[in-house]
Amino acid sequence: MHLLTKLVLGPMLALPIAVLAAENPKLHAPNVVVISETLVTAGQPDRASLLTLSQQGFQAVVNLAPPTVPDAVTDEASLVRDQGIDYINIPVQWKTPTEADFESFVATMNGFAGKKVLVHCQANMRASAMTFLYRVIVAKDDPAKAFESVEKVWTPEGPWKTLVNEQLHKHEVSFQVL
Repeated sequence: MHLLTKLVLGPMLALPIAVLAAENPKLHAPNVVVISETLVTAGQPDRASLLTLSQQGFQAVVNLAPPTVPDAVTDEASLVRDQGIDYINIPVQWKTPTEADFESFVATMNGFAGKKVLVHCQANMRASAMTFLYRVIVAKDDPAKAFESVEKVWTPEGPWKTLVNEQLHKHEVSFQVL
């Protein structure tokens, strides 16, 4: 490129990239799984992503990680609410997820019906498991199809496998995590 062209156009060439990034924000988080146009699960989004959730069309955020996890964004609730987005934190303990946690999640998700929702936790393990249960028990999605979203992240084990299988059995859903 000619030196004069570089001096004149250089700053302008960078502009479209910055404008595109601002106009098309992306969710930067571990293990992002887009389930539908209105439902996304992920690990902890970074601060910049949290600041662009309204631009991405999100209307609600459900955080299933306790606020004390190491990579939590301490002011996440205010960052999200300041954009006019509903925010709920259900601090599910990693080693002891409970039926009550799932029931709280169901009530929360039912309250967000028709909205674009981001369900996240620290690594999208809590979020993917709870969202799977919601999809098959409440929304009546096909369990095998819904479980594909979980398998993109992990296969529940230990107390998570127990919780998932117990809830499926309780609600007479013919599926089991092996």
